[in-house]
Amino acid sequence: MLVNIKEILNSDSALTPSSGELIYNIIEEEIASKRSISLDFKGIEIITSAFLNSAVGRLYSKYSSSELNSALHIVNIPNDDLQLLKKVIERAKAYFKDQKSFNEGLEGKFD
Repeated sequence: MLVNIKEILNSDSALTPSSGELIYNIIEEEIASKRSISLDFKGIEIITSAFLNSAVGRLYSKYSSSELNSALHIVNIPNDDLQLLKKVIERAKAYFKDQKSFNEGLEGKFD
């Protein structure tokens, strides 16, 4: 399945966690049904980490990297935004691998 982000969001910006949630639900339904999915970012001008965390990062709480690498494909994303996506994925993997240690590491940092 090819998901055109611009069409789904009816916008050239992918900014909010709620927009990410919309995309997450589509991705999750496809992967849960053992189908692959491609996210097409053609025409998207602005992408935030808040959107990517909600749309893609959360997937690492349910699926392994191997499962996601074979089922989820990203197309037409500018290189700068691809680098942001890679950072989101790295952080999501670290967080969901060991949530307790991750949260303990943050304790006291913002007091």
